[in-house]
Amino acid sequence: MYRRIKLGMVGGGRGAFIGSVHRMAARLDDRYELVAGALSSDPDKAAASAGEIGIAAERSYADWQEMAQREGALRRSGQGGIEAVSIVTPNHLHARIAKAFLEEGIHIICDKPLTVSLDEALVLQTLAQRSGLLFVLTHTYTGYPLIRHARSLVAQGAIGELRLVQVEYSQDWWADAAALTGEGGWRENPAVAGPAGTLGDVGIHAYQLAAYVSGQQPSEISAELHTFMPGRVLDDHVQVMMRYANGARGTLWASQVATGCENALTLRVYGSTAQLRFNQEDPNVLWLTPQGGAAQRITRGRAASPAATDATRIPAGHPEGYIEAFAQLYRDAADQILALESGGPRPAAADLLPGVDDGVAGHRFMETVLKSHRLNGAWLGLEQ
Repeated sequence: MYRRIKLGMVGGGRGAFIGSVHRMAARLDDRYELVAGALSSDPDKAAASAGEIGIAAERSYADWQEMAQREGALRRSGQGGIEAVSIVTPNHLHARIAKAFLEEGIHIICDKPLTVSLDEALVLQTLAQRSGLLFVLTHTYTGYPLIRHARSLVAQGAIGELRLVQVEYSQDWWADAAALTGEGGWRENPAVAGPAGTLGDVGIHAYQLAAYVSGQQPSEISAELHTFMPGRVLDDHVQVMMRYANGARGTLWASQVATGCENALTLRVYGSTAQLRFNQEDPNVLWLTPQGGAAQRITRGRAASPAATDATRIPAGHPEGYIEAFAQLYRDAADQILALESGGPRPAAADLLPGVDDGVAGHRFMETVLKSHRLNGAWLGLEQ
């Protein structure tokens, strides 16, 4: 039966980019009602932010711990407490907040990265598995219809045996000193962002997307990090070579000092019989090129796979983009929450939604990258 999920949010107050994106995504398919929030650690800003987006004063909280306890109590007493919480704070708070809401029986939708360390991620993974609750990690780009179609093509053997994976994510917004101020400033601070800069911000997106489409994670990596901006503590440039168990090879490049680049996330997957190519800045097109044949331009709305069709909202030729991809994750999450609560069948898209296991895999990758860098690019095994 259709009904809206009662949603809360932690973080994402006035001036926070990703918080507003999460709210737009949750609203797009009319599957959620945002009823509570602890939108800032500043009580005045939290209250003002809640008023601006229509959260009642009595459901605006001064801190997330109070919110978890009160909303959990409301839920248990049948008085309309939230069913899911969206966590959009700086990285160092993700694990503590998720733990508190899991313990109150509330489903989790968490911005990436999962935590700031593999140890924290493993603890959270255990808690999430024991809870039986839904835990979604918002790797946005997995919501694109053509990314889901590409994943389907690889799984069906449309490109043959995997040989090469090339993924790159280049931006320029950290290429000057102005990036040290404003909302992005916390990303400069290891105590808040964790030990990774660009690696944890966009490198993890690139890694997750390559694994999502190829269906494989590397078994060994060799990595180098670099910091170009004077005074910056964390990395702003990442380059990784990857080896796969089946003999395939890969490269990952992520940079936020790539002058002139906006949000250039590109994935190329090469098999023994064909190649797939996707550019996030042109997300309504996927290229499939068979060996020795002409390139096939596949457009959103005409990609013939159930995974792509399910993530397509409007007819072919009408562009969809970033917000719709983000909204797909929220829509898939709503379907799963309702199925869990009703005891109904598992939704078809359940396996397409990134979760806590993806977060753990990402932290294994990041920690191995950091270690390889410290060892001057030594090849290291990546535990699966």
